[in-house]
Parts: sequence; structure tokens; C-alpha cells
Amino acid sequence: MNFSSLAPRAVRVAVVTATAVALVSSAAPAPTQAQAPSATLSPSASGLTLDGGHLTVSQMKAVLRGVSGPLRLAPAAAVRMRQARAGALAALNSGQRVYGWNQALGPLKDHTLTDEQQRDFQRRILRSHAAGTGSELPEGVARLALVLRANAMARAHMGVRPEMVERMLALVNAGVTPVMPSIGSLGTGDLQPMAAAGLVLTGDAGQARFRGGPPRDTRDVLAQAGLPPTFELQAGEALPLISGSGVLTARYTASVSRAETFLDEFDGAFGLFLEATRAEASSLDARTHAERRFPAEEAEAARLRALTRGSAWMTDQGRKQFGETSPRIQDAVSVRAAPHIIATARQTLTEAETIIGHEANASTSNPLLFKQPAGTYEFVMGGNWDGAQIGHAMDTLNADITAVAVLGDELSSRLISSKWSYGLPDNLAAPPVGLNSGMVQVQTVGAALIPEMQVRAMPADVLSRPEKFGQEDDNTMAMASARNLDDNLDRAETVLAVEFLLADQGVDLARPLMGTLPMAKATTELHQRFRDHVAALGDDRWMTPDVETATDLVSHGELRPNDS
Repeated sequence: MNFSSLAPRAVRVAVVTATAVALVSSAAPAPTQAQAPSATLSPSASGLTLDGGHLTVSQMKAVLRGVSGPLRLAPAAAVRMRQARAGALAALNSGQRVYGWNQALGPLKDHTLTDEQQRDFQRRILRSHAAGTGSELPEGVARLALVLRANAMARAHMGVRPEMVERMLALVNAGVTPVMPSIGSLGTGDLQPMAAAGLVLTGDAGQARFRGGPPRDTRDVLAQAGLPPTFELQAGEALPLISGSGVLTARYTASVSRAETFLDEFDGAFGLFLEATRAEASSLDARTHAERRFPAEEAEAARLRALTRGSAWMTDQGRKQFGETSPRIQDAVSVRAAPHIIATARQTLTEAETIIGHEANASTSNPLLFKQPAGTYEFVMGGNWDGAQIGHAMDTLNADITAVAVLGDELSSRLISSKWSYGLPDNLAAPPVGLNSGMVQVQTVGAALIPEMQVRAMPADVLSRPEKFGQEDDNTMAMASARNLDDNLDRAETVLAVEFLLADQGVDLARPLMGTLPMAKATTELHQRFRDHVAALGDDRWMTPDVETATDLVSHGELRPNDS
């Protein structure tokens, strides 16, 4: 692997520059504006259709990776949207006062807008709300956020024209990705980042990337993509774009995908730890885990049994071969409880699939438009933009990932101690021990990150504060939850990289004493795969390149066991 070609960690979910996404059903060709130059499309997909109700988590992950085909709006959804749009305008003409349509926003909600002001108001909403800052969201996340908003609009409860969705899909299909800031949102909708996307959508301002290129002026990117330079929003169309949970759901989906890879790789590092320390296999006994009555735990223990199946090192014979003279009785808590801890995180990921699936196919905006029995339409003001459920879920996942990282650091601590590892050289130093200091400072790298993770695992969703004159007096702070989770996944990957370095070193130091006794097939293959990139440590050497290489391997999913 040429690591100079790997993308920065902050944008790893968007390293592919190809276009977006796809969803259910095989529909008729899209309207003209949503069609994209074929050169921007994934060669492996013919493209599917958004209808507001059938976007799956696996398809969303394909959007993140940029490996799905062109997007189209379902014709039936377009019909429903036109009917709802006509009903919305009729409701306004009948005298209904509607937030974000003929009434202003936030603490200015009581200010009435004239018919002449409503179209100009859309442009002003985007400009005033595009106040975010901080690093830009990864391209895959920004792309998925647009798709999620388009899918929500396709449900025909927001009153926007189908042409607006077609414009959004045209951007995605052409490989135009708005530059969206990561800081500014309180989790009360996606106001700041989606307003930045809206400036690109309309061609008014902002920056965008074209097919993975550098950020450039929106007008230049739209021209290069061959798209119309402007798109004018009509009454009521700015608020549905920014008032929702699309960015939060996109970030959550990306984090879930990373967490799945992290846990799979953690299994691999733990398997190597078990081999290096000749651990007792009894802690994985299926009978014990069945008695816990926790299906995720049973599945996790089964994965670990498969990973270490055939190991002669993890037997009484193996321990005797290494030189242990007395029975262990049982290993430490970190070893015996690992399946329980990892399974808890996996259960959270299972629950995440349900949450994401609901959010992706819901009308997450305010106000919403409903057809009445008489055939007329009514606006209803509510709070469907609220990100509390996602915020709580991200904080829970953050706590779970932090707990697994703490477990990994505890295992690493055992490896560098001759007493705790049952006989491996102190510091995992090669002879002459003492002249060689070994890997104790590598272990310290992981240990240094643990308190940072523990601080950032504090749930942000309990930190609501009133803003905007008390009109918005409860805020989920879910975007802070998203940033905390992403940052802790970065830290956790380094902690796991340290565990791989130490466990693989432990295997190499134990091997001369094990004679012809084999390790498990899966752990042997994984150990060799790691050694293809990082050499075993003999005499002391500069260790930073090893840590960075191992971290790149982890962050790009290169160390998943073959059966994961």
C-alpha cells in the first residue's frame, strides 16, 4: 500500500470523488436538469430513484463512498409535490399565516411578509443563516446531506416544487459538492451548513468542490460542471432546505460506518493479543455467553472463537511450551469481559440502523403541509426538525467507542509488562532488554489519548441552553455530539493502532518459544498482513513512522479479519 496516496483522516469517508447515490425502484428517466454527464457516474450502477420512503442505510453508505449511480426523482413523487405546492399556495391565499412563508423566522416570527417580499426573503434566509465556520464537512457527508434533504422533500409535506429537488440531484449527479462548515448548528435543524449548501444550490455565493477537486467559487464550479449558473427559490423553499436533520443523519451514518470497521478491527487486535499472551479460551465458551441472554454478546463471542479457532498457543500445551509452570485459573477482567464490552457497542450500532432508517425517510422540517379530507391543504407548525434522537444516539455510541478504546489501552498495558503478559519481555523489548527500551513509549501514545476521549465522551445532549430571545429555548446540541464522536473515533483508531503494534510484537517475541505449535489460521493471516507494512522491532528505532503507518492501516479498514 502506498500511504502517500491515502486521504487525510478527516475526509476519509469521502475519498472517492465520483457521484452520489441511489435509491429504490426503477423509474422513468429523470427530468432534464437532474440528468448528469455520464462521465461522473459510477460505472457499476445504472441509477435508481428517490421517492421519500425507501432510502436504506446500505444505500446511504454507498452515497458516502461515492459508489452509487445517478439519482432521479420518482415521477409519482413529483406529481405529489406539485399537488402539495398548489395546495400550499392556496392555503396562503386563503389567509393562513405560515412560519417561513409569509411570516419571518425565529424571534422575528411575528413580522409579516408581503407577497412581493416572499421571494426575496428566500435569498436573505440563506445569506443570513450561512454563518458557520470550522473545518468543512467531508465530501461524502455533504453529498449525503443533500440526498437526505431531497428524499425528505420527495414526501411532499414541505410544499416545495419538484424542480428544487431536481436541482439538488443535478448537483450531486454532476459531482458538485457544497463546502459546508462543521460549526454553528445547535442541533435545532441544520441551519448553518445547509444554508451554505443553499448558496451553492442557487448560485448566489459560497464555495464548492467539483469531482473531488479543491474548494472554488460556486459560480466557477457550476460553470465547469455545465449546470445552469442560478436557480431561484420561490416562496417557502429556503426553510425546508435548512430546517431538518439531514446533516446530522449524514454525519451519524458516516460515524456508524467508521465504528463498524473499528469494532471489526478491534476483534482482530484482540485475537492477536489472545495469541501473544496464550490466553485461556474458556472466556469465549458459548455456554457462558448463552447464559447472559444477550444476543449481540453471543454473536461477538462466536466471532472471537472463529478468529482463534485452531490456535495451539491458547491451550494448556501452548502455555506449558512457553514456559508457564502453574495453571492460570482465569485471565484478567479485561480479557474475560471483552466480548461483553464489544457486544454492547455492536448492539448500539444495530439500534443505529433503525434510527437512521426512520430519519432518512421522514419529513424533518417545520412547518409541514397536510392534505385534508376535503382536498384542501393545511400548514401545521411543529418541531420535526429536532435532532434529539440522533444526538442521544451519537452520545451513546461515543460512550461505547470510548469504553472499547479504554479496553484496548488496558490490553496494551498488559502486553508491555512481563508479569501481566505471563512472560513476554518488559516493554516488548528485543534482546538485550535494558539496552533496548522497546515499545513502552508506543503504549504511552494510546494512554495519552484515553483521558481526552473520556472528556469528549461527556454527552452534549444534556447541555441544552436557551437562545434567540427564548423562542428557541431548548437545543439538542446534536452537532456537538457529532463532532465529539468523530474526534473520538480518530483517537480510538490511534489507540487501536497501538494495540496492533504491541500485540504483533508480542506474537513475534513469543514465537521462538512456541516451537511448531501453530496460531489460528485467521490470526496468522492478519499478523502477516500487518507485517507486510510494519516490521517487527529489533533494536530500538524511530517509532513515529510505525505508529502513523499502523494508524493509517486502521483508519482505512485494512486490518479487518478475513471473516469480518
